[in-house]
Amino acid sequence: MSQKTGLTEDKVALLVGASVFILAFCNVFGLDLLGWVVKPNIWTSLDKVLSPATAAYKALPGIASLCITYVALTGVLTLGVKLLGADTKEFFKAFTIVFFVTFICYAAGHYAQIAATPDTLKKFNIPWSLGLTGEAGFIIALLAGIFVGNFMPGTADKLKAACRPEMFVKIAIVIMGSELGVKAADAMGLASSIIFRGLCAIVEAYLIYWAVVYYVSRKYFKFSREWAAPLASGISICGVSAAIATGGAIRARPVVPIMVSSLVVVFTCVEMVILPFVAQWWLTGEPMVAGGWMGLAVKSDGGAIASGAIADALIRAKALSDYGIKYQEGWIVMVTTTVKIFIDVFIGIWSFILAYIWCTKFERCPGQRMRFSEVWNRFPRFVLGYILTFLILLVLCANSAEGMKLGKNMVGALNALRVIFFSLTFFTIGVVSNFKKLWEEGIGRLAAVYVVCLFGFIIWVGLFISWLFFSGVKPPLAS
Repeated sequence: MSQKTGLTEDKVALLVGASVFILAFCNVFGLDLLGWVVKPNIWTSLDKVLSPATAAYKALPGIASLCITYVALTGVLTLGVKLLGADTKEFFKAFTIVFFVTFICYAAGHYAQIAATPDTLKKFNIPWSLGLTGEAGFIIALLAGIFVGNFMPGTADKLKAACRPEMFVKIAIVIMGSELGVKAADAMGLASSIIFRGLCAIVEAYLIYWAVVYYVSRKYFKFSREWAAPLASGISICGVSAAIATGGAIRARPVVPIMVSSLVVVFTCVEMVILPFVAQWWLTGEPMVAGGWMGLAVKSDGGAIASGAIADALIRAKALSDYGIKYQEGWIVMVTTTVKIFIDVFIGIWSFILAYIWCTKFERCPGQRMRFSEVWNRFPRFVLGYILTFLILLVLCANSAEGMKLGKNMVGALNALRVIFFSLTFFTIGVVSNFKKLWEEGIGRLAAVYVVCLFGFIIWVGLFISWLFFSGVKPPLAS
């Protein structure tokens, strides 16, 4: 905490995220103030890599968009660091390197033969692809950061001033709320029964998932509550976001959610490569079950929705070739998205519940009265920002078609910023992840818990629950 201002990274993240959201909200008044933000495209030629986030700035060259984004983020984050009482000069020098290395890694993950999904191969005129989507850039950023942190210790020390993964991911989560608000409003206009089934599915799955992972971590792997709670949330809800929020609610040391987050990214990549193809072969007759399964089993937003999109393409192709059934495109991934939205919304609720439990059960002295202010003080402020941006966009988009159009315009630039902050998170997680120290902290046992829980029961319980709620529900046929 800054001694000068009383601010924490949590509050600075809320301040930055809210400021970005306000700029984006100016779209309501016809002002696109963030469309210049750079976004990488899936590419086969270097001249196609960069572009501005929205069509309003399509005349702006991609390299100019990148430079403007760098200047804007550097200015805003340097101000945030100043409010925290840190050395702004050291941050500026380190962040310049961190930003460009991170963005190169993220853009590299968009190379077509890494990122293109099976349904887009013809578009890029390529015979094959790993099909990992652009989120492969997160993996590359993480690996690059790990290389720097473990094999270039001198460089890692110089970059340390800009390595603030918790602040970066908290800003991203505040921004993400608006994107989910638009998606939720969009889903409200679709099949209400699917939305209801999705809500029931995640409540049932989550109450099972979290409790079992927490129990296994404590009972069989002997982790403390500080480790078991973020690990249970990271495996159970939506990975990085949930682990960070839970760590804040129980006031865990920063290393705890950081280590859990790094594991989530790696295992998400593994699931994306395997599960859609398993769904194609075993769930072609139950396509909506496959969509729900992707949402319940794959532990990152982008990874889950990408898995749903891949499964959508693969199952529709197999249903057409084997049975002559032509399903409408998009319904399978819509189920995945709906389930994932409810899982994400649950982050704020669960953070508050955990903050209450830790205050009343684990950290209260005998005879001491529990005050609501104690729960409020430890409730992660960035989660409050996440909830507010979600609700504002949900109300805006649900009211009218024009509101939905405005919302989608807003989240174009916001999504571009969100993935930049996520990329910065993963690169800096890697830089601060000295494996010798992490091994001493117990990362090997963390990975063991993840493997046992994910492949031992989470994937299969998720499949059963998805089958329970979505079996027999079919997408409409294409005309």
